[in-house]
Amino acid sequence: MHQIATVTAKGQITIPKAIRQILGIEEQDRLLFLIEGDRLLLVPLRRRPLSQLYRALPATRPYPGQQAIREEVRSELGERIAGGEE
Repeated sequence: MHQIATVTAKGQITIPKAIRQILGIEEQDRLLFLIEGDRLLLVPLRRRPLSQLYRALPATRPYPGQQAIREEVRSELGERIAGGEE
């Protein structure tokens, strides 16, 4: 399938409805622009629910708990401020 779109004076295009439907592109979806030689590829970036990302990366250490994390962040922030870093 192929469709043609025209670039506006502002550099915008409208993705034809048939293309949006086939690719499942909806309002507020994000597209990645890839240049390969003299070609432009548009790749829809799929939104995934946060629940699908659970355990996507391996844990590098056990979860110490919310309070321990807050104390660690507070300590590191204090050291940065005391050291003059921002």
